[in-house]
Amino acid sequence: MPEKRLGIISTIMIYKVPRYEIKGKGLLQTLNKYYVVDPCFAKVRLKKAVLRDRSHWLENMVYLELVRRNKDVFIGKRNNYEVDFVVVDAQGYTSYYQVAWTTEAAETLERELRPLKAIKDSNPKYLLTTDVDFNPVYEGIRKLNVIDWMLQNP
Repeated sequence: MPEKRLGIISTIMIYKVPRYEIKGKGLLQTLNKYYVVDPCFAKVRLKKAVLRDRSHWLENMVYLELVRRNKDVFIGKRNNYEVDFVVVDAQGYTSYYQVAWTTEAAETLERELRPLKAIKDSNPKYLLTTDVDFNPVYEGIRKLNVIDWMLQNP
């Protein structure tokens, strides 16, 4: 009787996302960010409360959705500002994403828009939140409800 062998299963539990210098259009060697495949793993392992850190959980979810849509995803850096995601699609088009749980407070909205406003190219810029607004645009930056965005066809 032939011997049964177990196949080796390789699993990615954490994604390492490199930083991308937006102005110089190159990868940086330091300050990478990490996203988990299953947020429950981080909750149990790191003993983090979901409600207290929900903005980070939402950012993690958006990252996983961008990867699912077959995009190349980087963390953006422009001067002293960090852009949550610099996304390059299969055709080479770039877009920028900021993610926040809510931007109902004016100072929070301005803080989240500031990194995108610092980018002077004409590529699409998006702010994803759980807020329900009627498709507002701030100096060319579209604010979208994250659930509506996730339900769109990629």
